[in-house]
Amino acid sequence: MTGWVKDRVALVTGAGSGIGKAAALKLAANGARVCLVDLTEQRAGEVKELIEAQGGEAIVVDTDVSDPVRVQSAVELAMKEWGRLDVVFANAGINGVVTPIEDMSPEEWDHTLTTNLKGTFLAVKYAIPHMKKNGGSIIITSSINGNRSFSGFGMSAYSTSKAGQMAFGKMAALELARYRIRVNIICPGAIQTNISENTQKTPELHKIEIPVKYPEGSQPLEHKPGSPDQVADLVLFLASDHSSHITGSEIYIDGAESLL
Repeated sequence: MTGWVKDRVALVTGAGSGIGKAAALKLAANGARVCLVDLTEQRAGEVKELIEAQGGEAIVVDTDVSDPVRVQSAVELAMKEWGRLDVVFANAGINGVVTPIEDMSPEEWDHTLTTNLKGTFLAVKYAIPHMKKNGGSIIITSSINGNRSFSGFGMSAYSTSKAGQMAFGKMAALELARYRIRVNIICPGAIQTNISENTQKTPELHKIEIPVKYPEGSQPLEHKPGSPDQVADLVLFLASDHSSHITGSEIYIDGAESLL
């Protein structure tokens, strides 16, 4: 198999659906062996079958990204299987509960921050020792929400976690540059995924909503949400040597949505 990431090993969190699935398939199609990390083993197993059907290699690890023991075990399993780790796509995340700040419980806040921000930290932390020798690429899925757009009413916990990922990614990029480990942060806008399945909007949300709508939809470039495949193309670029001088950068992929 040939491709931009031939013979490299990639670990993808949230690999069973949406952006994670699209990225895993794209990386595999371009020569990477992929460790599929997902809380839903069945979904990740289906991605594994798709990768193997196109001649690629993949393993599945059932992992809650907020659990240090399970994240470390996932990294170690990839190392045991293939002996190296070159790419980490820290992608897993949730929207969490969408509600006004005054109505959000501390437990709901913690769940979103722990899954999104701590989960990113853990994936990066446990990968570093294995990436020091050969260098590599770490890619973090943040969002336009919390970085360039703040009209996601009721999403204070989500936006805070996404802003935190941005700061963490930049700190990591500088710290890890000596090891030739690049760290970049992608910031999608509206993408057609199933993340809404883990989104709970409360009745109190109407108290703070303010209508904001572009005349022909919220994505000026194409007038429709982006696709996971479009984000996967960006992940592949950042995982490959074609982006060898790019690190510590946030890259927006939103069809100009966040410029409104």
